[in-house]
Amino acid sequence: MTDGQEERTEPLAETRLEIALHFSNGARLGPDELRVVAAIRRQRSILGAGRATGLSYRTCWLIVDALNRAFEQPVIATHPGRRGGGAELTPFGERLVAVYASIERRARAQARPALGEIAAALNPSFRRRASDAAPEGAKLEDAPRKSQGS
Repeated sequence: MTDGQEERTEPLAETRLEIALHFSNGARLGPDELRVVAAIRRQRSILGAGRATGLSYRTCWLIVDALNRAFEQPVIATHPGRRGGGAELTPFGERLVAVYASIERRARAQARPALGEIAAALNPSFRRRASDAAPEGAKLEDAPRKSQGS
């Protein structure tokens, strides 16, 4: 940075594509769930995953419970108890993570030209304001919709 000008970074390098799978049974598998799954893989416990991700134990447990109920096979095996307790990915959970990663990799590769086109049109002086952000935990589908007559 020289003479008060900001160094411009390549827009595509900072543009992210996130994939969230929404299944017909209402289940979801996306970056938030995978962040918890990855933390459980590393920490080998739901409590440890909560600490590692900054989420509450309850939030992590609810994600684990939802994932395990979403599929016919459990994604995460839990072993209750103070000593010897913990959690680990099942073989199905490992496969699910691998398939998701493959989908994500393919989507990124296919989307790269389109993302480059969009990124090239970005306003470099734009800075996100707090008023631009949706409340934490809010989803677009939860937002009120205006009727066509209003």
